[in-house]
Amino acid sequence: MSPEKHPSANKTYETERLILRPMSREDKDFVFELYNRPKFIQHIGNRNVNSIEDAENYILNRFAPQIERLGFGNYLLVTKEGNEKVGAVGIFEREGLDIVDIGYSLLEEFEGKGYAFEAAQKVKSIGMDEFGLSKISAIISKDNVSSQKLIEKLGLRFKKHVTLPGETEELNYYETE
Repeated sequence: MSPEKHPSANKTYETERLILRPMSREDKDFVFELYNRPKFIQHIGNRNVNSIEDAENYILNRFAPQIERLGFGNYLLVTKEGNEKVGAVGIFEREGLDIVDIGYSLLEEFEGKGYAFEAAQKVKSIGMDEFGLSKISAIISKDNVSSQKLIEKLGLRFKKHVTLPGETEELNYYETE
């Protein structure tokens, strides 16, 4: 028998301009597109999502188990005006990090509009206010200056450099104060 789903596993949230809903298998086409964008691969990494089927499996095997267990995870960002899928934001358990990590990515054509900050601010408050997280971390590649500024605007501060298990890139590690 599988464990009970967390009561918040299917919860949708809203910001002024966005709807944040848990990523589901129906978002496989979007995940495939987002995860294969050159900027995503450059700043976040190649997740080997090489087909729509890979994207579906990534959602089912990586995103779904965490949100079902903890109630929070990866959310699809959809604009209220136009109903466009623009990106993803989430709080993730990551191997090699003791504190859950906030992460986000947008399709390039939607960058520079404040969506990432709006969504990250909401997810940070969900994690801390609804789920009682005392700290949230972030890992950012050293050359991703715009993400570093966003994370600092969210109230996280640079603490050290880290390299995750199985990786070679040294990343900037940030944490809430």
